[in-house]
Amino acid sequence: MAHIVVLGAGLGGIVMAYEMREKMRGEDRLTVVNLGSTYSFVPSNPWVAVGWREREDLTVDIEPVLRKRGIALRPEGARKVLPQENRLEMNDGSFLDYDYLIIATGPDLAFDEVPGLGPQGYTQSICHIDHALAARGQFDVLVAKPGPVVIGAVQGASCYGPAYEFAFIVDSALRKAKKRDQVPMTFVTPEPYVGHLGLDGVGDTKTLLESALRERHIKWITNARVTSVEEGVMHVEEVNDDGTVKMKHDLPFAYSMMLPAFRGVPAVAGIEGLVNPRGFVTIDKHQRNQAYPNIFSVGVCVAIPPVGKTPLPVGVPKTGFMIESMVSATAENIAALLKGDAPRAVASWNAVCLADFGDEGIAFVAQPQIPPRNLNWAVRGKWVHAAKIGFEKYFLHKVRTGKAETFYEGIALDMMGIKKLKGVQFEQG
Repeated sequence: MAHIVVLGAGLGGIVMAYEMREKMRGEDRLTVVNLGSTYSFVPSNPWVAVGWREREDLTVDIEPVLRKRGIALRPEGARKVLPQENRLEMNDGSFLDYDYLIIATGPDLAFDEVPGLGPQGYTQSICHIDHALAARGQFDVLVAKPGPVVIGAVQGASCYGPAYEFAFIVDSALRKAKKRDQVPMTFVTPEPYVGHLGLDGVGDTKTLLESALRERHIKWITNARVTSVEEGVMHVEEVNDDGTVKMKHDLPFAYSMMLPAFRGVPAVAGIEGLVNPRGFVTIDKHQRNQAYPNIFSVGVCVAIPPVGKTPLPVGVPKTGFMIESMVSATAENIAALLKGDAPRAVASWNAVCLADFGDEGIAFVAQPQIPPRNLNWAVRGKWVHAAKIGFEKYFLHKVRTGKAETFYEGIALDMMGIKKLKGVQFEQG
């Protein structure tokens, strides 16, 4: 009998638990470790922040679902991974032993790296549902008393789609409130160009996103380093290609949402051989850590090198389809190890993204995510907004019912007219 532990119950962790349950042997045990027993659907947080969703629309009490599936839950969370001892130190001081550990924690939000950034400073966040609800309160203030808006991401961020989404969603919400004409908007990003997305673009995302920003009268600053934020003012350095300062901007705002840089969570930070200097888990092509081969990792907490050189740090995103492919490969590989076989499954790391604008959106597919690619496709249309709503409803249904099947291959790709996009490949032998 083996004890498999999944650390984290976010988008990657909860699906990992469901899929691992399908693949493991009947005598094996499976435990999910998470801080609390609530799953929250993060991709819909931009809608929460403008009042289009409520907390109860997007959250699930996972304890009864996991119990029904024969999966234990430890809701006290983990303080530290102890890989040399094959156990976790829990937040209540107890310990949990494991035979296999799957790290799916998501990131730690590095608001402290920019003075004045984040909910404890002067900008809003949509990274957590509590942040999004606080951002809604400030959005209501903006509607009542319009003023300039600054939205974007700071240097080192690695998830740019939600920043673009939120800029367009705020634009749509202000139009519905008949206040858009009183709100100048600026998009600020460390990307070298609009639509880079940490991927050196996908298809024609540069033209599509620039066009959408122009149509909606949103100005932008690229190669932007946010040096600090004060109440009502953001200080930004726009840099040249060699990193030297080209221009300084002092951007006034009545409302701002800026995505922070990510780093590894404290439970794994500084563990030699397990994580890189930024705290992300290092893995091989089988999602397996080389120093500790009974530890696997999936999702945003995985270390991926940046795509090419950029003047400012620009991280690589981990999209939903990519994470699902990591999950499937990990489940297959641990199942193989439990049978005494070698791991052969390799996640394709293809990227599929639905970026909602509130009334339309952009969809893109990168196969593989890191260029050069076999498929490099992007399109804009009203159907993307409908597809994002479908994604939300289907994924929450999957979480509530404990289903393991993927969303993208079943629904989203068909809506895009793409009939097959492999998530997992198997090595020969």
